[in-house]
Amino acid sequence: MTVGSLAGKVALVMGIANEDSIAYGVAKALKARGAELILTYQTEKTLKYIQPIIDELQPGIVQLCDVQDEAAMAAVFAAIAKKYPRLDIAVHSIAFAQKDDLHGRVVDSSAAGFALAMDVSCHSFIRMAHRAEPLMDQGGTLLAMSYYGAEKVVPNYGMMGPVKAALESAVRYMASELGPKKIRVHAVSPGPVKTRAASGIREFDLLISNGAGNAPLRELPGIDDVGEACAFLCEDGAARMTGSTLYIDGGMNILA
Repeated sequence: MTVGSLAGKVALVMGIANEDSIAYGVAKALKARGAELILTYQTEKTLKYIQPIIDELQPGIVQLCDVQDEAAMAAVFAAIAKKYPRLDIAVHSIAFAQKDDLHGRVVDSSAAGFALAMDVSCHSFIRMAHRAEPLMDQGGTLLAMSYYGAEKVVPNYGMMGPVKAALESAVRYMASELGPKKIRVHAVSPGPVKTRAASGIREFDLLISNGAGNAPLRELPGIDDVGEACAFLCEDGAARMTGSTLYIDGGMNILA
C-alpha cells in the first residue's frame, strides 16, 4: 500500500451492507490511501449494521440509496456535486436476484425476475456511471463487482451468470466510450467471498471449500484482498489500464 496515493481524491462506494461486505473492504483500502469517502446503503434497516463502519471511516456523506429509485440516485449525486468540486472514484458493489430465479434453472427464469436481477446488478452500474461522468471532469475510475460465473458455468450460480456476463460486457463498452475523458472502467472478479449477498447461492459453503482446496494458491480472497486490488486500479500506477476484468481468486480462473 502506498500511503497518501489517493489523497485529495473523492470516492463513492455504493453497496455497504455490513462488516462482511466487499464494499467495506474497498472503502477501507481507499480511506487508508487518503481518499475522502461517500457511502450509500440500500435500505433503512441496513443503517444499524453499518453504523460502526460509519464511525470508523468517517465518510463525508452517508446516504440511503435504493438503486432502483432514480430520485434517490439523483439525490446522491446532487449531494456530491454540492459538497465536492469533482468525483474521482465510483464503486458499485450491488447485486440481487430473487431466490426462485437464483435457485432455479436459467431456462426457467421468469421475465420479471431476470429483468429485476439485470436492473439491480448491471444497469444500475450504468446509471451510476452516467451520473458520475459529468463530475469526473478530470478523469476517474469506475469499478463494478463480477464473478467467474460470468465466463464459465459455475454450479448453483444460475441466472447471475448471464447477468454478470452482461455487466462485464458493459464495462468494456463503457471503457471505450469514456476513455477519451480519461475515465477508466473495470470489473473486479473476486473468488467466492462470504457476504450476505453470496449466502443466497445454494451450497455456497461447498463452493468456498472447493475453491480453497483447488485454487493454485490454496486460499481464497477476503474483503481486504479485494479492497487492495480495487485501490490499485484507482491509483496512478493503473492510469493506462481500462476495460479489464481483474481476478482476485487465488488463481481459480486459470483452471479448466
